[in-house]
Amino acid sequence: MSISIVQLQDIDIEDLFEFELENRGFFEEMVPTRGDDYYILNTFRKKHEALLEEQTQGISYFYLIKDIRSSIIGRMNLVYIDENQKLGHIGYRVGQAHIGKGVANNALKLLLETMIVKDLKQIKAKTTTTNIASQKVLEKNGFKFIECSDEEFEMNGQKLKFIHYIWTK
Repeated sequence: MSISIVQLQDIDIEDLFEFELENRGFFEEMVPTRGDDYYILNTFRKKHEALLEEQTQGISYFYLIKDIRSSIIGRMNLVYIDENQKLGHIGYRVGQAHIGKGVANNALKLLLETMIVKDLKQIKAKTTTTNIASQKVLEKNGFKFIECSDEEFEMNGQKLKFIHYIWTK
């Protein structure tokens, strides 16, 4: 599947809001909910504006994964950027209709190519013990396992732990 990643812009708000609404149930099976307020357009708009401000300041970068028709099929966030340590943290999500098609793998590859230009030396990531697909995406893209956290948390009736990874340039 041919994809691109593009930095988040103000004009993306309505399409991104629809993407998040459409995939809410699916995402909440894998990650903690963002809460009901997140799915109210006015609240979403304020959060969107805050993300754009973070991006302007270079604190974080937010990317949309788009298909050949420029429809949003996923998103990737590079956050908590520490310029002194040349370190950032990655997170991503792909819409339910596009799972299993290599979207996350290809998008992460594109993002890493972009980040080399931004001069980061390391990127950290974490996923849950049950998210095998995400673990494979990270490993295929050169992320190395660091540790499995000791702390358990419960989500959707399952006890989970976080698995931590790091990518080094």
